[in-house]
Amino acid sequence: MLVRELMSRRVEWTTSDTTLAAAARRMRDLSIGCLPVGEGDSFTGMLTEKDFTTRATAEGLNPTTTTVSQIMTNGVTYCDENDSIEDALNTMRQRHIHHLPVRNQSNVVVGIVSLSDLALKGPQELYPDIAKLAFQSAALSQTSSARLAN
Repeated sequence: MLVRELMSRRVEWTTSDTTLAAAARRMRDLSIGCLPVGEGDSFTGMLTEKDFTTRATAEGLNPTTTTVSQIMTNGVTYCDENDSIEDALNTMRQRHIHHLPVRNQSNVVVGIVSLSDLALKGPQELYPDIAKLAFQSAALSQTSSARLAN
């Protein structure tokens, strides 16, 4: 199965100067877990729910004055629409990420594939690997939280 067969074709994105409050409302209203951050026709980073919790909330940043650029994850890892879903899952596992923008052969972003897409639409034989990545990410979050508390 290829990434293009299960990716979400609608890609929402934001700019680096958007406030956290506006970005959070958009993510809530659209029921999405991340927003690629773009300038022009290229992405410079990703804003995820984890960025909100580990960077903004933990630091007590004001969501009405803090901008996306201050908490986003810099850099973007992409996959190709013709990649296998196994390859996309391996990329997610290696990079500890849950969302991959998808490019076509012309390097134009045509969708986004998430760990949820893989879990909900992917073949059952991938479930153990998907669960492992989800639990691995949860364990990393707990380890980071424990370090912050100490």
